[in-house]
Parts: sequence; C-alpha cells; structure tokens
Amino acid sequence: MYAGFFGLRQPPFSIAPDPHYLFMSERHREALAHLLYGVQGGGGFVLLTGEIGAGKTTVCRAFLEQVPANCRVAYIFNPKLTVNDLLKTICHEFQIEVRPDGGGPATIKDHLDPLNEYLLASHAQGQHNLLIIDEAQNLSPHVLEQLRLLTNLETHERKLLQIVLIGQPELRSLLAQPELEQLAQRVIARFHLGALSEDETRQYVRHRMEVAGLTGPLPFSDAAVARVHALTRGVPRRINLLCDRALLGAYASDRREVDPAIVDRAAQEVFDTPAPALSTAPSAHTAARPWAALGLGALGGAAVLGTAVFAFWQWPGLLQGLLPTRAEPATATALPAATRAAEPGAVPPSAQPIPSPSTTTTSTPATLPAAAAADEPLLNQPPPSSALLTAETSAWRELGPLWGQPLAGDNPCAVAQTQGLQCFRTARMSLHGLRQLDRPGILTLHLPDGPVRALATALSADSLTLQAGTQRWRLSLDALATVWRGEYATLWRTPPGTTVRLGNVSTGPAVQWMDQRLAAIQAAGQLPADASDFSTRLHAFQQSQGIDGGGKATPMTFMQVNRLSGVAEPRLISP
Repeated sequence: MYAGFFGLRQPPFSIAPDPHYLFMSERHREALAHLLYGVQGGGGFVLLTGEIGAGKTTVCRAFLEQVPANCRVAYIFNPKLTVNDLLKTICHEFQIEVRPDGGGPATIKDHLDPLNEYLLASHAQGQHNLLIIDEAQNLSPHVLEQLRLLTNLETHERKLLQIVLIGQPELRSLLAQPELEQLAQRVIARFHLGALSEDETRQYVRHRMEVAGLTGPLPFSDAAVARVHALTRGVPRRINLLCDRALLGAYASDRREVDPAIVDRAAQEVFDTPAPALSTAPSAHTAARPWAALGLGALGGAAVLGTAVFAFWQWPGLLQGLLPTRAEPATATALPAATRAAEPGAVPPSAQPIPSPSTTTTSTPATLPAAAAADEPLLNQPPPSSALLTAETSAWRELGPLWGQPLAGDNPCAVAQTQGLQCFRTARMSLHGLRQLDRPGILTLHLPDGPVRALATALSADSLTLQAGTQRWRLSLDALATVWRGEYATLWRTPPGTTVRLGNVSTGPAVQWMDQRLAAIQAAGQLPADASDFSTRLHAFQQSQGIDGGGKATPMTFMQVNRLSGVAEPRLISP
C-alpha cells in the first residue's frame, strides 16, 4: 500500500525469511561462517541458537545457497515428530525408498537400513549429506538420542551424516541435560545469534529499505530509529513488524518522515502495549488500534480508506487531497503486460540493469497477460497430474514461446542452441534462487502418480503460478514445498556469436563478452573499484551473487550477468 509513496518497488519489512534481504551484521556473518565451517568440518553436529526473531532461519536460507555442489540437503522445519516419523521424513527428504519387512507398517529398522546403505553409497560417490532441523528446541530427548546414533556411521576421515540444529535458547539448556552429554560432545561448532545494537539497527533499517528500492534519504529520523531499537530490543523480526506499521502510519498521514510519535503509535498497535507517554500521543478515544481500518480501505476504495483513517487518526491535513492525488496503481493487474513481465521479482537497487557496453539483443520475448498471475484462485494443493506435462520435451516446447522462439522437434535444447539460447538444469534450486534468477522455467513436481512438469511463470510472496497448456494455477508456497524437490530447468541467452554449448569457461569470445559486461557493472559502482582484471571482477561478481564458480564463468554466472546488464530475457511476473 505505501511502497509507491516512499519510492519503493515492494514493502521492505516482510517477516518472511528471504535471504535476499539478509543484513549481514557481524553476528550474522559469524553465524553463517559457523554453519559453513560445520558443513566442511568432517561431520557431527552444528548448533545455531538465537532469540525468537533474531534471524536464524534467514541465515540458514542464505547458508543453503552456499552449500557445496556435492552436498545433498534434507531440511526439516517441523520437528515435533516421533523417532519413526523423523526417520520417515529424513528418508523422504533424501528420496530413499523404504520397504517394510513383513508387510506391516515400517519400523525404525526398516528406515535405518536403507538410510545407512544410502549414506555409504553416496560417500563412495564423493557426495556429502547434510540434515538441517529448524525449531530443534521442540525435539524430545529421545529423538535427539536417535539423531546422535545416526552420526555413528563414519569412515576414518569423517562422519557420513552432518546435522545442523537450529533453535531458540532453550535448545542449549536441552543439550546440557546429563542424558544428552554424548550428543553435546559431538557438537563441533556452536553459535548464539544475539540482537542488533542501535547502530546495527539503523544499518538494518537502511539496508532493507535500499533492497526494496529506496534511492533517497531514509524516511526514519535518527530519533525514530533510536525509538525503534528501544522498543524492539534490536530483534530483527520485531523491527520488521514495527517499521512496516510505522511506514503505514506515515503514509496514512501523508508524511514523508517517520518520527518517534509515529513509531510509538505503531508499537501500540503491533505489540499491543499501553500508549507511550509522549506529548504528541493521541487522545484516549483515538489510541486503540489506529490502523485497523486500513485493510478495509484497501478493499473498499480510496473514499472508505480516507474516512476510516480519519476516524482513527484525526491528524491535521489528512483529507487535504491526500488519497486522490496518489499516482500508484491500485493492483498489479493495472500495469501493462510488458511492463510487469520486465520488472525484477526481488532485486536490490544494485541489481538494476546496466546499459550494454557494446552489443544489444533486440529480440523481445513473449509475455503472459498481465492478469495471469493475479486472477487465479490460490490453491493449497497441487493441480491433478492429468492436467500437467509428463514429458520434459513438451515442457521445453511450451517454454520456448516465452523467449520468442519456437522449440520444435525431438531435441528442443539443440534447436535452442541454434537460436542463441541454451538449456540449463539443476536439481538444487530453491525459492530464493528462483527469485534471484527471475526467469520462467520448468519445475518437476513429484505427485502420487509420478513426476510431472509445469512452467513457473510468476512468483509472489506467498504463491507460485504454474502453467501447462492453456491452464494456469496459483499454488501456495506451502503446497509447493510438499511436491517440489528443487528440480528446475530454464533457458538463457548466450553471448552474440556463440555457436557451441557453454559450460564452465575461462577463455574465448564468451569470456571476452562477459568481461565487457562486468566492466560496465563495475563502472556503475556495483563491483569493487580495485577489481582491475577479469579474474578479480569475476570473483567479486560471483561472490556478490552467491555463485561458486571456481574461477570460471559458469552458466549461472552468465544468467546473472544477463539479468544485470539488460540482455532481453523474460522475467517472472510479480503479482
């Protein structure tokens, strides 16, 4: 509602754990370093604890983007399970087939035997396996002891299963119990994520605003930021809740700056606390739930919003042409199709397209109708298998028109290569990765009838739009998580004149083209000025994008360079 008023592309203070918004304070950097050390440290347990809302899950999501390519990850976010259910979930996450012995329900042994076989086989293939358990303070001592037993399988050099436990401070107390002493001795790295200092709170607020698109001065006064820190105690999630409501209050009163009085009124609404004693505090009959009517206003129109806000706030000047003069659209569907398809999904200001230094791609990809991503009802279960695509070839053929190219024939990827495109596949994509790549692609969904495919064409904060043939579905992200294991495929535009398939390259015309693009990105201030040659620029760019390139230009690197330097490629619609 208020984003356009403050010059933002999107609300900056969502409480969703989006690594894109991760503010790397010194504490967060240390936490991430401990997780990375743990995954490389030969096995055992890694422990990350922190207060509620301190950013543990967000750090973990950022960590998942940096795990080595040879590391398979099982992520459990609801650990209130019995031992049998936990083992069943682990086997499901690692895609291990469990066959009960005797025809009855699967026993603990029925799960442990194939799990052990899987760990030994993957180790022989040079693979590592990582189990991450969020909200681990909810684990019972009995389940924790079973987890310890899982780490008994080891070689001379390392344990075959590494386990990361993430939880609230009581997790430390739980592991300090005498009966869990053996597990505690297997913790090879532990870190407690504390709250932000006042200076870090100021940096945090500015960081999130800038990621959301802020280019001018911070709309929070210094006194307001100090008040935010005092009321939230430096806890990021509380900061998000309070700042979001404070910006909404400033918007409602047509004020471009948030002051301490607005922050206090926001805190009264968000935290349900008594009104602070300020000289500018509202009267008793206006203090209760001051923004409750704003949701009604969004649904009922500008007139209802103006009346409701005035009734609650009674601030001078509120109705002096405030709402009718706003130039922002009421909904995403009011934007032209081409505009909405071209805007980034969740890209910080530093990731805006850079003018091409030399050549420009002129072909314009096809786009979906503007309302396609927003008009579909939200589904909490996947569409039926019969409505989706069974063959990958069919999915590639449907993806081609979004790039303005038909991909006919039995080998669409070979056809794509003749048209300046290249296929890309991975089995380790995440939602954050989808937002970062910001391009339509093919998702493989695992339904009861077997794997099927659909195009991912739009991504919002709570849903993903799938397409197959002429049908579209807007699937909740919770429902998506139950059927999508990270298998993703897409297209990317290769540098002009490329005639061969590009893998991880370090020399040749494609690298020269990338060097020109990186130089332009550097000139725009998005890479360190002291990166004086291609190697250092490439390393700096890959590090900024979370890409493990090993000193070579990978397809993922080309895709991100394309996105940031303005190469014409289709984008995910952002409802």
